[in-house]
Amino acid sequence: MVKVSRYGWLVLIYGLPPKAGSHRVRIWRKLKKLGAVSFRNSVYLLPFGEERYEIAQWLCQEIQRAEGEATLLKVERIENLSDQEVTDLFQRARNEDYAELTKAGHAWLERLTDCLKDQASQEAVTLADELRPLEKRLAELEEIDYFRAPGRREAEATFRRCRTTLRERLGRKERTAMRQFTVLKADAFQGKTWVTRPRPHVDRIASAWAIHRFIDPQATFIFATKPGTINRAIPFDCPGVEFGHQGEDCTFETLLKRFGLTDRALHIVAQIIHDADLKDAKFGRDEAKGVDAIIRGLAATITDDHALLAQGLVILEAMYASVAGSRVSRRSPRGKPGGRSTSNANG
Repeated sequence: MVKVSRYGWLVLIYGLPPKAGSHRVRIWRKLKKLGAVSFRNSVYLLPFGEERYEIAQWLCQEIQRAEGEATLLKVERIENLSDQEVTDLFQRARNEDYAELTKAGHAWLERLTDCLKDQASQEAVTLADELRPLEKRLAELEEIDYFRAPGRREAEATFRRCRTTLRERLGRKERTAMRQFTVLKADAFQGKTWVTRPRPHVDRIASAWAIHRFIDPQATFIFATKPGTINRAIPFDCPGVEFGHQGEDCTFETLLKRFGLTDRALHIVAQIIHDADLKDAKFGRDEAKGVDAIIRGLAATITDDHALLAQGLVILEAMYASVAGSRVSRRSPRGKPGGRSTSNANG
C-alpha cells in the first residue's frame, strides 16, 4: 500500500489536437497501465512517488511532441477532497478491474469443470495455458493497486482456486502423460541455430542461457516475428513448439526435463524462473519479483535484442553461481552466443 508523501499526489492535465488520435489512445493506455485515475476530462491523478513522477514527466514530453499541451503538478492535497476520498477513486477503479478479472476466472473454472466431465484431458492442458495470461493480469493489477482495493482479495482467492482445481482435477494420469517423453541427448544438438520471438524476457533469456550453458555451447540465437518459418532453426519459447510451455511448465523447465538436466541448483533456478514468468507463485520463490524487475529494466534500456540477451546471460550465470553456493566451474564453451535478428521467413 502506498503511503501518501509530503506532496501527496501527482496531477497530470493535458490536451491533444483532434488529429492526434493514435497518440491519444497510446497516452490513455500508458496512464491506465500506470494505474492513474481520471478526475476530470483529461485530468489524471496518481499517488506521488519518484518513479511515477519520472514516468509522468516522460508522458508530458510525449504529449508535447504530439503537439499537445501538458502540465504536471505535485500537490499536497486535492482541493475539496480529502486524501481518503481521493484514495476511494483509486480503489473503485481497481475494484472494477478486479471484478472483470474475477468474472473471467469464474468462467475459466466452469470451462475446466465441463471439459473434465467430458474427460477432455487435452482441452484441460489448453486451459492451463489460458490461465497464465489471467494470472499475469492479476499480478499487473496488484502492482498498481496502490491502496489495496477490497476486490483484490476475491480476485486472489478465485485464482488460487483456479490453480488448485487444475492441479487436483487434471489427475495423475494426465499429469504423468504430459511428462512422458524421451530424454534427448545434447550431442545431437551441437552448433545449431535457435530461434525465438523478439524482445526476450525472463523465460526466453533463461532458456537461451540453459541452451548455451548445458546443451549447445556453440548455439547461435536469432529473433524473428515468425520463428516457425526460419529454415533449419530450432524454435523455442513459442506457441505450439516442442521446446515451449508444456502443461504447467515454462520453457526453461521443459528444456531441463527434455534434456535430463538434474543439477539441484539448476532446478532451484528453474523455480525462480517459473514464478517470475508465470506469476502463479507455484514455488513461492521470493527472488522471482527481483529477477523480473531486473530483466524488465534491461529491456527498457537496451534496444538491441542480442545485447539484451548477452546481459541476461550474465545475470543467469550469476544467479546459478549464487544458488549453487560456491564458485561454479564453468564449462568452456566452444563458441559464444550470437546471431542476427530477422522479421521474415527464410534464414
